[in-house]
Amino acid sequence: MDRRILVVDDSELICQQLSQLLASPDRRIKVAHDGTTALEWIVERNFSLVLTDLCLPGINGLDLIREIRQRDLPVTSIVMTGHASIDSAVAAMKLGAYDYLLKPIDALRLGVLVEQALEDRKLIDEVESLRHGVQQRCAYHNLLGKSPRMREVFSRVARVASSSCTVLITGETGTGKELVAQAIHYSDVTRREPLVAVNCAALPEPLLESEFFGHERGAFTGADRQKKGRFEQAKGGTLLLDEIGELPLGMQAKLLRVLQDGTFERVGGSEVIQAECRVLAATNINLAEAVAAGRFREDLFYRLNVVSVELPALRDRVDDIPLLVQHILKRLQERRLPAKTLSRETYSRLARYDWPGNVRELEHVIEQAVVTTPGPVIEPDNLPPQVVSTREEPFSLDFDLHRPLQLITDELTERVERAYLQRVLSRYRGRIDRCAAHCGLSRRSISEKLRRYCIDKAEFKSKSPLHQEVALVEPA
Repeated sequence: MDRRILVVDDSELICQQLSQLLASPDRRIKVAHDGTTALEWIVERNFSLVLTDLCLPGINGLDLIREIRQRDLPVTSIVMTGHASIDSAVAAMKLGAYDYLLKPIDALRLGVLVEQALEDRKLIDEVESLRHGVQQRCAYHNLLGKSPRMREVFSRVARVASSSCTVLITGETGTGKELVAQAIHYSDVTRREPLVAVNCAALPEPLLESEFFGHERGAFTGADRQKKGRFEQAKGGTLLLDEIGELPLGMQAKLLRVLQDGTFERVGGSEVIQAECRVLAATNINLAEAVAAGRFREDLFYRLNVVSVELPALRDRVDDIPLLVQHILKRLQERRLPAKTLSRETYSRLARYDWPGNVRELEHVIEQAVVTTPGPVIEPDNLPPQVVSTREEPFSLDFDLHRPLQLITDELTERVERAYLQRVLSRYRGRIDRCAAHCGLSRRSISEKLRRYCIDKAEFKSKSPLHQEVALVEPA
């Protein structure tokens, strides 16, 4: 990877000499003769290192270093100065300069210092790249979906990430509420402190106050030292209050005070401490119903529900199942489990299951199938016994381009006719004459189709008429 170096000096001769001394196949040298031009180039382009004189036209070298620091520009700076301006060089280092060189420039020291600065810059860039990669994976890569409901979630997360408002994350168990919290936290590039989570349902009530706010030494039996609570641990970051609906009423009042006043005290202490973290709350229960039942404080509910993000259940976004399965299979391969694929029939079975455990259950089902399936393809029989079809297969136009058109047409026709006949039979309680009139076919044609598709009209005689989501048009 080429390293870009910017030399800034009002002397054209010095710039030429430095360019020759710094020349290397893996370096690209550029020259500027004033501080204003240098700053514009540093902002617009990716430089690894800038060597700048202190006495410059326009913006001087000291101001250039100050601008680099204030704008948090990813470049390392070395200042060049004469003996008379060594105090200014020290001031530049206090502003963030890497080191300084005395004029006339010693070629050996220049080479050593520049090489060291470039190596350190390379490490800084790699760390920042890794940090950005972690943030991207937590922000969106682990939160997967292409369905309209999930696109709404992504859009909402993107809108609230950079704000400091409290967010209430709701959804059934296993839908990925913690992943949403991570996405909100890591999408905010200004929030460099940790995401701290506390499960409100996992801690006994007597320990909750100490866990939230910390305690002083001697506050109670066993408190042999001072302990910082989760609010202090999350300073400058984010605090996730998971399972907030299980919080006892007494603790709800204390939490409300912190959210309103922004201050708290450790158990057994009198020092007022500022709560300097963003608060996210997650729950799988309906808090509005809990408020109506007297199990949750109404004022706390409104304080938490400034912005809400509702995660859909997996059964409401079955279009995302193939994407989720591929992601799960890839992660299992990274854990050195055998590579597997799913047949079309298996995907169909997964799409027609209700998934009470949501994405978490899907992960367990796929892992179990990968471990127990002897061959490379997971068939429906390889799925755990609880994964059974509980609804009609959703209509889809997915098909294999390598198959003949007539076979694809016949298959799609069968699926449409089967679904249509089942709905009409259900509506008319299995009466062939009325079904035939509705369909505009003869009784013989209806009977032949029922025989072909193995549909037993007797199964529909005891059923009540169904209200279909898609209206069936009566013949004129």
